[in-house]
Amino acid sequence: MTKPPAPQAPFTRLKIRSSALVFCGDEVALIRRDRADSVHYTTIGGNVEGSEPLPDALRRELGEELRLDVGQAEGGELLWIVDQRVSRPGPTPAPRKLHLVYRYHVTEDTRATLAEQEIDELTHGSCEVGTIEWIDYRKTADLPLFPPIGPALAALPSPRAHVTNAELPAVTDQNYSWV
Repeated sequence: MTKPPAPQAPFTRLKIRSSALVFCGDEVALIRRDRADSVHYTTIGGNVEGSEPLPDALRRELGEELRLDVGQAEGGELLWIVDQRVSRPGPTPAPRKLHLVYRYHVTEDTRATLAEQEIDELTHGSCEVGTIEWIDYRKTADLPLFPPIGPALAALPSPRAHVTNAELPAVTDQNYSWV
């Protein structure tokens, strides 16, 4: 008889999430997820798969979630890195996750062609629908946004401002409660 594998401790696996802040003027595209007991926002993006190169993962996620071809956008520089070590509910232990947040700019004409909804396929076969919402970046400080970059985003002097330190504070059980 084979023994089941021993339970894995939290943060012993490392995942990478590649995402983007897509600006059109002073507004940034975020995904709003309405749940029964909460509303929260996320950046456009997702987990890097297997040996997928980082630029390919970001290109794929922008295409899947926003229908954005990066050739239609300007930029693509790494803006922030967020180290996530947060416990969460569920049967699998939480991974440590590095969030790589890039920045792009689109024109009004390109924005008019982008998706208005994002459909996220869940592991058990159902889907969760998110709404693409364009929000003035200066109003993101108090949004329930994950990764929690709202204060840093709102503090930018302009959407194109140079960032001197890409590493934002780590997100841990001591400073964040999972929604």
